Amino acid sequence: MADDSALMEIVTADIGGTHARFAIASIQRGQIMSVSEPVLLQTGAFASFEDAWKAFEHRVGRRLPGDLSLGVAAPVANGEFSLTNSHWQFDRAQIASQLELSSVLMINDLAAVAHAISAVDDEQFAHVSGPDESLPKTGAITIVGPGTGLGVALLLREGTQGYRVMETEGGHMDFASLDPVEDKLLAALREKFGRVSVERLVSGPGLLNIYEVLAKLEGHVELIRDESALWSKALDRTDQLAVLALDRFCMCLGAVAGDLALGHGASGVVIAGGIGKRIGERLGSSGFAKRFVAKGRFERRLSAIPVKLITCPEPGLLGAAVAFARKHA
Repeated sequence: MADDSALMEIVTADIGGTHARFAIASIQRGQIMSVSEPVLLQTGAFASFEDAWKAFEHRVGRRLPGDLSLGVAAPVANGEFSLTNSHWQFDRAQIASQLELSSVLMINDLAAVAHAISAVDDEQFAHVSGPDESLPKTGAITIVGPGTGLGVALLLREGTQGYRVMETEGGHMDFASLDPVEDKLLAALREKFGRVSVERLVSGPGLLNIYEVLAKLEGHVELIRDESALWSKALDRTDQLAVLALDRFCMCLGAVAGDLALGHGASGVVIAGGIGKRIGERLGSSGFAKRFVAKGRFERRLSAIPVKLITCPEPGLLGAAVAFARKHA
């Protein structure tokens, strides 16, 4: 920024396998002053990010700012990559050239959420399990975001020294079964996919994977085949098998979140992601907490970790803007 006292605008975007969210953020002196009402687009309805950008520009009704901060559901170690769960491909130089942008910042979508967590206050979190206290001001905070896939990031708070964000692909760790039902789940999914990552169960499509295996075990013939309908029936409690599948989903999420916290040496955990927000009210009454702490000799350590749900309306958009402001301030 040539003049950090001047108010500048950027486009902030949060791109997942299902939805692409866009907004305009205002920044002054390295602080986010405002983020506009987001525009939600279906990723699958557009051939490319550039086409979605043009649709957003049409919605806004004016030329967009020339700086972009982009959170994407994919590893972003270099300037060329594809979304993990979509056909979109990204090339930083090509995007900047085609859209005539001055700068393009790309970060992982859960890394963007980590930046948002660093910027919001306690009122933007709901208690899930563990001690009902604020997230620690120092140490590691694990972020787990089930959505179209399973995103994982690590926020390292360093007190007065600020913070660091580490992007990870923890959603692609191997799934470990913990009881006879999950032994059968793992065997069935291994036959279908070969290797079974935690994302195969703890994600939007994961509920359908769990449901189909439970249906086979229960001898059900009439099945819900549509993923969206299944989620609706599970959340509305209008289908018993769908409810059982969601209960199992929450148990698996708890186990995975606990494993990640243990591996990260975390002193706090935040649940994020589109699915995380949808099941937030269910987590407290599910088997999530029991599975989260069920780590043998480390059960006491896991029991001392506060687990929160981020309730900020669009943490990905806010976090991408925060990352841009931090980089350019």
